[in-house]
Amino acid sequence: MFLSVFDIFKIGIGPSSSHTMGPMVAAARFLEFLEKGDWPRPAGAEPARIAVSLHGSLAFTGKGHATDRAVILGLAGETPVGIDPDRIEEILKKVEAECEVSPPGHRAYRFDPGADLVFDRETPLPGHANGMRFSAFAEDGQLLVREVYYSVGGGFVLTEDELAKTAKDDSPVTEHSAVPYPFASAEEMLRMGAQSGLSIAEMKRANEAARGHGEAVLNEGLDRIFTEMQACIERGLTADGELPGGLRVKRRAAELHDKLKAETGANALQPHRVMDWLSLYAMAVNEENAAGRKIVTAPTNGAAGVVPAVMRYYLDHCIGASPEGVRAFLLAAAAIGGIIKHNASISGAEVGCQGEVGSASAMAASGLAAALGATNAQIENAAEIALEHHLGMTCDPIGGLVQVPCIERNALGAVKAVTAASLAMRGTGEHFVPLDKCIETMRQTGQDMHEKYKETSKGGLAVNVIEC
Repeated sequence: MFLSVFDIFKIGIGPSSSHTMGPMVAAARFLEFLEKGDWPRPAGAEPARIAVSLHGSLAFTGKGHATDRAVILGLAGETPVGIDPDRIEEILKKVEAECEVSPPGHRAYRFDPGADLVFDRETPLPGHANGMRFSAFAEDGQLLVREVYYSVGGGFVLTEDELAKTAKDDSPVTEHSAVPYPFASAEEMLRMGAQSGLSIAEMKRANEAARGHGEAVLNEGLDRIFTEMQACIERGLTADGELPGGLRVKRRAAELHDKLKAETGANALQPHRVMDWLSLYAMAVNEENAAGRKIVTAPTNGAAGVVPAVMRYYLDHCIGASPEGVRAFLLAAAAIGGIIKHNASISGAEVGCQGEVGSASAMAASGLAAALGATNAQIENAAEIALEHHLGMTCDPIGGLVQVPCIERNALGAVKAVTAASLAMRGTGEHFVPLDKCIETMRQTGQDMHEKYKETSKGGLAVNVIEC
Protein backbone atom coordinates (compact mmCIF):
# COMPACT_ATOMS: atom_id res chain seq x y z
CA MET A 1 0.00 0.00 0.00
CA PHE A 2 1.16 3.54 -0.69
CA LEU A 3 1.35 5.67 2.45
CA SER A 4 1.53 9.33 1.57
CA VAL A 5 3.10 11.92 3.81
CA PHE A 6 -0.49 13.17 4.15
CA ASP A 7 -1.57 9.77 5.48
CA ILE A 8 1.08 9.88 8.20
CA PHE A 9 0.44 13.54 9.06
CA LYS A 10 -3.31 14.19 9.24
CA ILE A 11 -5.02 17.29 10.59
CA GLY A 12 -7.73 16.44 13.11
CA ILE A 13 -8.75 16.83 16.74
CA GLY A 14 -7.64 15.39 20.06
CA PRO A 15 -7.32 13.55 22.24
CA SER A 16 -6.65 10.32 20.29
CA SER A 17 -6.15 9.35 16.68
CA SER A 18 -7.31 5.78 17.29
CA HIS A 19 -10.01 6.47 19.88
CA THR A 20 -11.32 9.84 18.63
CA MET A 21 -10.44 10.44 15.00
CA GLY A 22 -10.78 6.78 13.97
CA PRO A 23 -14.31 6.32 15.38
CA MET A 24 -15.38 9.60 13.78
CA VAL A 25 -14.08 8.35 10.43
CA ALA A 26 -15.79 4.98 10.97
CA ALA A 27 -19.12 6.71 11.60
CA ALA A 28 -18.74 8.65 8.37
CA ARG A 29 -17.90 5.48 6.48
CA PHE A 30 -20.99 3.75 7.86
CA LEU A 31 -23.18 6.63 6.75
CA GLU A 32 -21.69 6.41 3.28
CA PHE A 33 -22.24 2.64 3.29
CA LEU A 34 -25.89 3.12 4.22
CA GLU A 35 -26.32 5.43 1.26
CA LYS A 36 -24.16 3.82 -1.42
CA GLY A 37 -23.11 0.39 -0.15
CA ASP A 38 -24.01 -2.97 -1.62
CA TRP A 39 -26.33 -4.43 1.02
CA PRO A 40 -29.72 -6.16 0.60
CA ARG A 41 -32.55 -3.66 0.97
CA PRO A 42 -35.91 -5.24 1.88
CA ALA A 43 -38.80 -3.75 -0.09
CA GLY A 44 -40.12 -0.65 1.64
CA ALA A 45 -37.61 -0.82 4.50
CA GLU A 46 -35.37 2.17 5.09
CA PRO A 47 -32.84 2.75 7.88
CA ALA A 48 -34.56 4.58 10.71
CA ARG A 49 -32.32 3.98 13.73
CA ILE A 50 -28.58 3.56 14.24
CA ALA A 51 -26.86 1.75 17.09
CA VAL A 52 -23.15 1.45 17.85
CA SER A 53 -21.16 -0.81 20.17
CA LEU A 54 -17.53 -0.22 21.14
CA HIS A 55 -15.22 -3.12 21.96
CA GLY A 56 -11.77 -3.88 23.35
CA SER A 57 -9.63 -0.88 24.18
CA LEU A 58 -12.33 1.45 22.84
CA ALA A 59 -14.70 0.09 25.48
CA PHE A 60 -12.21 0.31 28.33
CA THR A 61 -10.76 3.78 27.68
CA GLY A 62 -13.30 5.22 25.27
CA LYS A 63 -14.82 7.56 27.85
CA GLY A 64 -11.48 9.14 28.67
CA HIS A 65 -10.53 9.30 25.00
CA ALA A 66 -13.88 10.87 23.97
CA THR A 67 -14.79 7.93 21.73
CA ASP A 68 -18.49 8.27 22.47
CA ARG A 69 -18.39 11.96 21.58
CA ALA A 70 -16.46 11.17 18.38
CA VAL A 71 -19.04 8.62 17.24
CA ILE A 72 -21.88 11.08 17.82
CA LEU A 73 -20.04 13.81 15.93
CA GLY A 74 -19.27 11.46 13.06
CA LEU A 75 -22.88 10.34 12.78
CA ALA A 76 -23.88 14.01 12.79
CA GLY A 77 -21.76 14.47 9.66
CA GLU A 78 -18.61 15.98 11.17
CA THR A 79 -15.07 15.02 10.12
CA PRO A 80 -11.77 15.28 12.04
CA VAL A 81 -10.29 17.77 9.59
CA GLY A 82 -13.43 19.85 9.09
CA ILE A 83 -14.89 20.11 12.57
CA ASP A 84 -14.83 23.39 14.47
CA PRO A 85 -13.77 22.50 18.04
CA ASP A 86 -15.78 25.45 19.36
CA ARG A 87 -19.02 23.89 18.05
CA ILE A 88 -18.54 20.42 19.52
CA GLU A 89 -20.59 20.98 22.68
CA GLU A 90 -23.41 22.57 20.72
CA ILE A 91 -23.61 19.58 18.35
CA LEU A 92 -23.50 17.03 21.16
CA LYS A 93 -26.21 18.77 23.17
CA LYS A 94 -28.47 18.91 20.12
CA VAL A 95 -28.14 15.17 19.46
CA GLU A 96 -28.67 14.31 23.12
CA ALA A 97 -31.75 16.53 23.34
CA GLU A 98 -33.38 15.34 20.10
CA CYS A 99 -32.16 11.70 20.23
CA GLU A 100 -31.45 11.78 16.52
CA VAL A 101 -28.68 12.58 14.06
CA SER A 102 -29.23 14.48 10.82
CA PRO A 103 -26.09 14.18 8.69
CA PRO A 104 -26.05 16.24 5.48
CA GLY A 105 -27.52 14.34 2.55
CA HIS A 106 -29.33 11.82 4.74
CA ARG A 107 -32.70 11.52 6.38
CA ALA A 108 -32.72 11.92 10.15
CA TYR A 109 -31.90 8.72 12.04
CA ARG A 110 -33.04 7.97 15.56
CA PHE A 111 -30.01 7.73 17.79
CA ASP A 112 -30.22 7.95 21.57
CA PRO A 113 -26.63 8.15 22.88
CA GLY A 114 -27.72 6.77 26.24
CA ALA A 115 -29.25 3.62 24.74
CA ASP A 116 -27.79 3.24 21.26
CA LEU A 117 -24.10 3.72 22.10
CA VAL A 118 -22.78 0.82 24.17
CA PHE A 119 -19.36 0.29 25.76
CA ASP A 120 -19.12 -3.50 25.52
CA ARG A 121 -16.24 -4.63 27.74
CA GLU A 122 -17.27 -8.28 27.61
CA THR A 123 -17.05 -8.98 23.87
CA PRO A 124 -13.73 -8.23 22.16
CA LEU A 125 -13.85 -8.32 18.38
CA PRO A 126 -11.32 -10.67 16.77
CA GLY A 127 -9.61 -8.39 14.28
CA HIS A 128 -8.02 -5.69 16.45
CA ALA A 129 -8.15 -4.24 19.95
CA ASN A 130 -10.04 -1.19 18.68
CA GLY A 131 -13.28 -2.62 17.31
CA MET A 132 -16.64 -0.96 16.55
CA ARG A 133 -19.95 -2.45 15.39
CA PHE A 134 -22.41 -0.16 13.59
CA SER A 135 -25.99 -1.32 12.99
CA ALA A 136 -28.97 0.18 11.18
CA PHE A 137 -32.57 -0.81 11.89
CA ALA A 138 -35.86 -0.29 10.06
CA GLU A 139 -38.81 1.52 11.62
CA ASP A 140 -40.22 -1.80 12.88
CA GLY A 141 -36.93 -2.73 14.57
CA GLN A 142 -35.72 -5.13 11.86
CA LEU A 143 -31.93 -5.23 11.55
CA LEU A 144 -31.09 -4.08 8.03
CA VAL A 145 -27.31 -3.92 7.94
CA ARG A 146 -24.35 -4.26 10.29
CA GLU A 147 -20.72 -3.36 9.68
CA VAL A 148 -17.61 -3.83 11.81
CA TYR A 149 -14.77 -1.31 11.70
CA TYR A 150 -11.34 -1.34 13.30
CA SER A 151 -9.41 1.78 14.26
CA VAL A 152 -5.86 0.54 13.70
CA GLY A 153 -3.92 3.61 14.86
CA GLY A 154 -3.06 7.03 13.48
CA GLY A 155 -6.65 7.67 12.37
CA PHE A 156 -6.58 4.74 9.93
CA VAL A 157 -9.82 2.74 9.78
CA LEU A 158 -10.45 -0.64 8.14
CA THR A 159 -13.61 -2.67 7.72
CA GLU A 160 -13.61 -6.28 8.82
CA ASP A 161 -13.15 -7.38 5.20
CA GLU A 162 -10.37 -4.86 4.56
CA LEU A 163 -8.49 -5.98 7.67
CA ALA A 164 -8.75 -9.63 6.63
CA LYS A 165 -7.50 -8.77 3.14
CA THR A 166 -4.57 -6.84 4.62
CA ALA A 167 -3.64 -9.79 6.83
CA LYS A 168 -3.59 -12.14 3.82
CA ASP A 169 -1.58 -9.78 1.64
CA ASP A 170 1.98 -11.13 1.54
CA SER A 171 3.25 -8.32 -0.67
CA PRO A 172 6.06 -6.56 1.26
CA VAL A 173 5.37 -3.18 -0.31
CA THR A 174 5.01 -0.03 1.74
CA GLU A 175 5.25 2.36 -1.20
CA HIS A 176 2.89 1.49 -4.07
CA SER A 177 4.37 -0.64 -6.86
CA ALA A 178 3.61 2.17 -9.32
CA VAL A 179 6.01 4.54 -7.59
CA PRO A 180 9.68 4.73 -8.57
CA TYR A 181 11.06 3.81 -5.15
CA PRO A 182 8.75 1.16 -3.63
CA PHE A 183 10.72 0.48 -0.46
CA ALA A 184 9.01 -1.68 2.16
CA SER A 185 11.88 -1.75 4.63
CA ALA A 186 14.78 0.38 5.75
CA GLU A 187 17.18 -2.00 4.02
CA GLU A 188 15.39 -1.50 0.70
CA MET A 189 15.23 2.25 1.29
CA LEU A 190 18.99 2.45 1.81
CA ARG A 191 19.70 0.24 -1.21
CA MET A 192 17.44 2.29 -3.49
CA GLY A 193 19.01 5.48 -2.20
CA ALA A 194 22.50 4.17 -2.95
CA GLN A 195 21.50 3.04 -6.43
CA SER A 196 19.75 6.28 -7.32
CA GLY A 197 22.02 8.73 -5.55
CA LEU A 198 18.95 10.33 -3.97
CA SER A 199 18.27 11.19 -0.36
CA ILE A 200 15.38 9.60 1.52
CA ALA A 201 13.42 12.85 1.26
CA GLU A 202 14.06 13.03 -2.49
CA MET A 203 12.87 9.45 -3.01
CA LYS A 204 9.77 10.14 -0.97
CA ARG A 205 9.13 13.29 -3.00
CA ALA A 206 9.42 11.29 -6.23
CA ASN A 207 6.96 8.71 -4.92
CA GLU A 208 4.49 11.43 -3.98
CA ALA A 209 4.81 12.93 -7.45
CA ALA A 210 4.06 9.54 -9.02
CA ARG A 211 0.86 9.37 -7.00
CA GLY A 212 -0.37 12.74 -8.20
CA HIS A 213 1.22 15.12 -5.71
CA GLY A 214 3.20 17.45 -7.97
CA GLU A 215 5.89 19.70 -6.57
CA ALA A 216 3.65 22.72 -6.00
CA VAL A 217 0.84 20.66 -4.45
CA LEU A 218 3.27 18.70 -2.28
CA ASN A 219 5.08 21.81 -1.05
CA GLU A 220 1.78 23.51 -0.27
CA GLY A 221 0.60 20.47 1.67
CA LEU A 222 3.87 20.15 3.60
CA ASP A 223 3.79 23.84 4.44
CA ARG A 224 0.22 23.48 5.70
CA ILE A 225 1.22 20.60 7.98
CA PHE A 226 4.10 22.68 9.31
CA THR A 227 1.84 25.71 9.83
CA GLU A 228 -0.79 23.68 11.69
CA MET A 229 1.88 22.14 13.93
CA GLN A 230 3.36 25.51 14.81
CA ALA A 231 -0.08 27.04 15.39
CA CYS A 232 -0.83 24.21 17.81
CA ILE A 233 2.37 24.95 19.72
CA GLU A 234 1.51 28.65 19.92
CA ARG A 235 -2.00 27.91 21.24
CA GLY A 236 -0.54 25.59 23.84
CA LEU A 237 1.98 28.20 24.97
CA THR A 238 -0.77 30.63 25.96
CA ALA A 239 -3.61 28.41 27.25
CA ASP A 240 -3.95 27.75 30.96
CA GLY A 241 -6.37 26.13 33.40
CA GLU A 242 -7.22 22.47 33.96
CA LEU A 243 -7.50 19.78 31.34
CA PRO A 244 -10.92 18.08 31.02
CA GLY A 245 -11.64 14.58 32.30
CA GLY A 246 -11.67 14.73 36.07
CA LEU A 247 -7.99 14.23 36.97
CA ARG A 248 -7.66 17.99 37.51
CA VAL A 249 -4.34 18.05 35.64
CA LYS A 250 -3.13 21.62 35.24
CA ARG A 251 -1.72 22.89 32.00
CA ARG A 252 1.96 23.71 32.54
CA ALA A 253 3.22 24.90 29.17
CA ALA A 254 2.15 28.54 29.51
CA GLU A 255 3.72 28.92 32.96
CA LEU A 256 6.92 27.19 31.86
CA HIS A 257 7.03 29.42 28.79
CA ASP A 258 6.76 32.57 30.90
CA LYS A 259 9.52 31.35 33.23
CA LEU A 260 11.89 30.53 30.39
CA LYS A 261 11.35 33.94 28.77
CA ALA A 262 11.90 35.75 32.07
CA GLU A 263 15.10 33.94 33.10
CA THR A 264 18.26 36.00 33.35
CA GLY A 265 21.79 35.56 34.61
CA ALA A 266 23.36 32.14 35.09
CA ASN A 267 20.10 30.23 34.62
CA ALA A 268 19.60 31.74 31.18
CA LEU A 269 23.09 30.62 30.14
CA GLN A 270 22.84 26.98 31.20
CA PRO A 271 23.44 24.80 28.10
CA HIS A 272 20.77 22.27 29.10
CA ARG A 273 18.17 25.06 29.04
CA VAL A 274 17.57 24.34 25.35
CA MET A 275 16.16 20.96 26.40
CA ASP A 276 13.59 22.82 28.50
CA TRP A 277 12.46 24.65 25.37
CA LEU A 278 12.26 21.36 23.49
CA SER A 279 10.17 19.78 26.26
CA LEU A 280 7.99 22.88 26.39
CA TYR A 281 7.09 22.65 22.70
CA ALA A 282 6.06 18.99 23.03
CA MET A 283 4.03 19.61 26.18
CA ALA A 284 2.24 22.56 24.58
CA VAL A 285 1.05 20.35 21.73
CA ASN A 286 -0.06 17.48 23.90
CA GLU A 287 -1.92 19.71 26.32
CA GLU A 288 -3.85 20.99 23.31
CA ASN A 289 -4.45 17.40 22.27
CA ALA A 290 -5.68 16.43 25.74
CA ALA A 291 -8.11 19.35 25.58
CA GLY A 292 -9.61 18.02 22.34
CA ARG A 293 -8.36 20.84 20.18
CA LYS A 294 -6.95 20.88 16.62
CA ILE A 295 -3.93 18.63 16.25
CA VAL A 296 -1.76 17.01 13.58
CA THR A 297 -1.47 13.24 13.90
CA ALA A 298 2.26 12.47 13.93
CA PRO A 299 1.91 9.49 13.62
CA THR A 300 -0.79 9.38 16.35
CA ASN A 301 -2.41 12.00 18.55
CA GLY A 302 -1.05 10.55 21.77
CA ALA A 303 2.44 11.12 20.32
CA ALA A 304 1.61 14.28 18.37
CA GLY A 305 3.99 16.55 20.27
CA VAL A 306 7.29 14.90 19.37
CA VAL A 307 7.67 15.80 15.69
CA PRO A 308 6.44 19.44 16.03
CA ALA A 309 8.71 19.97 19.03
CA VAL A 310 11.82 18.70 17.26
CA MET A 311 10.90 20.71 14.16
CA ARG A 312 10.55 23.85 16.28
CA TYR A 313 13.89 23.01 17.90
CA TYR A 314 15.40 22.80 14.42
CA LEU A 315 14.02 26.21 13.44
CA ASP A 316 14.80 28.03 16.68
CA HIS A 317 18.11 26.49 17.70
CA CYS A 318 19.86 24.96 14.67
CA ILE A 319 22.16 27.05 12.48
CA GLY A 320 21.12 27.14 8.84
CA ALA A 321 17.48 26.08 9.39
CA SER A 322 15.31 26.72 6.34
CA PRO A 323 11.87 26.02 4.83
CA GLU A 324 13.52 23.45 2.54
CA GLY A 325 14.88 21.74 5.65
CA VAL A 326 11.38 21.59 7.15
CA ARG A 327 10.06 19.87 4.03
CA ALA A 328 12.93 17.38 4.02
CA PHE A 329 12.23 16.77 7.72
CA LEU A 330 8.58 15.89 7.06
CA LEU A 331 9.30 13.72 4.02
CA ALA A 332 12.03 11.68 5.73
CA ALA A 333 9.93 11.34 8.89
CA ALA A 334 6.97 10.12 6.83
CA ALA A 335 9.15 7.53 5.08
CA ILE A 336 10.27 6.12 8.43
CA GLY A 337 6.74 6.25 9.86
CA GLY A 338 5.40 4.34 6.87
CA ILE A 339 7.99 1.58 7.27
CA ILE A 340 7.18 1.23 10.98
CA LYS A 341 3.45 1.12 10.37
CA HIS A 342 3.77 -1.45 7.59
CA ASN A 343 6.09 -3.82 9.46
CA ALA A 344 4.88 -3.36 13.05
CA SER A 345 2.30 -0.91 14.39
CA ILE A 346 1.78 2.67 15.53
CA SER A 347 -1.22 1.69 17.68
CA GLY A 348 -0.91 1.88 21.46
CA ALA A 349 -3.78 -0.60 21.76
CA GLU A 350 -1.81 -3.07 19.67
CA VAL A 351 1.82 -2.70 20.82
CA GLY A 352 1.84 -0.20 23.68
CA CYS A 353 3.34 3.27 23.75
CA GLN A 354 6.52 2.06 22.06
CA GLY A 355 4.40 2.13 18.90
CA GLU A 356 3.26 5.70 19.51
CA VAL A 357 5.93 7.80 21.22
CA GLY A 358 8.65 5.38 20.11
CA SER A 359 7.62 5.67 16.47
CA ALA A 360 7.23 9.44 16.76
CA SER A 361 10.70 9.75 18.27
CA ALA A 362 12.19 7.67 15.46
CA MET A 363 10.40 9.81 12.88
CA ALA A 364 11.55 13.04 14.52
CA ALA A 365 15.15 11.81 14.80
CA SER A 366 15.24 10.88 11.13
CA GLY A 367 13.56 14.14 10.15
CA LEU A 368 16.01 16.25 12.11
CA ALA A 369 18.97 14.35 10.68
CA ALA A 370 17.60 14.82 7.16
CA ALA A 371 17.05 18.55 7.71
CA LEU A 372 20.63 18.89 8.96
CA GLY A 373 22.03 17.23 5.85
CA ALA A 374 22.77 13.74 7.17
CA THR A 375 23.46 10.82 4.85
CA ASN A 376 20.77 8.19 4.34
CA ALA A 377 22.70 5.78 6.55
CA GLN A 378 22.91 8.35 9.33
CA ILE A 379 19.17 9.06 9.01
CA GLU A 380 18.35 5.35 9.33
CA ASN A 381 20.74 5.11 12.29
CA ALA A 382 19.05 8.07 14.00
CA ALA A 383 15.64 6.44 13.67
CA GLU A 384 16.96 3.15 15.05
CA ILE A 385 18.60 4.74 18.09
CA ALA A 386 15.42 6.62 18.99
CA LEU A 387 13.14 3.60 18.55
CA GLU A 388 15.47 1.16 20.32
CA HIS A 389 15.34 3.20 23.49
CA HIS A 390 11.55 3.14 23.61
CA LEU A 391 11.25 -0.64 23.24
CA GLY A 392 8.91 -2.18 25.80
CA MET A 393 7.17 1.07 26.71
CA THR A 394 3.63 0.34 27.86
CA CYS A 395 0.48 2.38 27.29
CA ASP A 396 -1.13 2.81 30.71
CA PRO A 397 -2.99 6.16 30.73
CA ILE A 398 -4.35 7.12 34.14
CA GLY A 399 -8.11 7.43 34.09
CA GLY A 400 -8.14 6.46 30.41
CA LEU A 401 -7.10 10.03 29.58
CA VAL A 402 -4.33 11.11 27.22
CA GLN A 403 -2.71 13.18 29.96
CA VAL A 404 -0.58 11.25 32.49
CA PRO A 405 2.00 10.00 31.57
CA CYS A 406 1.34 10.86 27.90
CA ILE A 407 2.16 14.58 27.94
CA GLU A 408 5.58 14.21 29.59
CA ARG A 409 6.35 11.14 27.48
CA ASN A 410 6.17 13.36 24.41
CA ALA A 411 8.70 15.73 25.96
CA LEU A 412 11.11 12.88 26.65
CA GLY A 413 10.48 11.41 23.21
CA ALA A 414 11.52 14.72 21.68
CA VAL A 415 14.69 14.86 23.80
CA LYS A 416 15.59 11.31 22.77
CA ALA A 417 15.00 12.19 19.12
CA VAL A 418 17.44 15.10 19.20
CA THR A 419 20.01 13.00 21.06
CA ALA A 420 19.59 10.13 18.58
CA ALA A 421 20.06 12.42 15.58
CA SER A 422 23.15 13.98 17.13
CA LEU A 423 24.70 10.60 17.97
CA ALA A 424 24.00 9.26 14.49
CA MET A 425 25.55 12.30 12.80
CA ARG A 426 28.70 11.95 14.90
CA GLY A 427 29.19 8.56 13.25
CA THR A 428 29.39 7.23 9.71
CA GLY A 429 25.98 5.57 9.69
CA GLU A 430 27.42 2.12 10.41
CA HIS A 431 25.80 0.57 13.48
CA PHE A 432 25.13 -2.76 15.14
CA VAL A 433 21.30 -2.98 15.15
CA PRO A 434 19.56 -2.33 11.80
CA LEU A 435 16.33 -0.32 11.98
CA ASP A 436 14.38 -3.21 10.44
CA LYS A 437 15.45 -5.53 13.27
CA CYS A 438 14.47 -2.92 15.84
CA ILE A 439 11.03 -2.56 14.23
CA GLU A 440 10.56 -6.33 14.24
CA THR A 441 11.59 -6.42 17.90
CA MET A 442 8.94 -3.81 18.67
CA ARG A 443 6.33 -5.90 16.87
CA GLN A 444 7.25 -9.04 18.80
CA THR A 445 7.39 -7.15 22.10
CA GLY A 446 3.93 -5.72 21.47
CA GLN A 447 2.61 -9.16 20.59
CA ASP A 448 3.93 -10.55 23.90
CA MET A 449 2.81 -7.56 25.99
CA HIS A 450 -0.20 -8.23 28.24
CA GLU A 451 -3.35 -6.44 27.15
CA LYS A 452 -3.57 -4.59 30.47
CA TYR A 453 -0.55 -2.56 29.35
CA LYS A 454 -2.01 -1.72 25.93
CA GLU A 455 -4.34 1.27 26.29
CA THR A 456 -6.92 -0.46 28.47
CA SER A 457 -5.97 1.36 31.70
CA LYS A 458 -6.12 -2.00 33.50
CA GLY A 459 -2.45 -2.07 34.54
CA GLY A 460 0.67 -0.03 35.26
CA LEU A 461 0.34 3.58 36.34
CA ALA A 462 -3.37 3.50 35.53
CA VAL A 463 -4.06 1.27 38.53
CA ASN A 464 -1.14 1.94 40.88
CA VAL A 465 -1.52 5.71 41.05
CA ILE A 466 -5.27 5.46 41.63
CA GLU A 467 -4.78 2.80 44.29
CA CYS A 468 -2.36 5.06 46.14
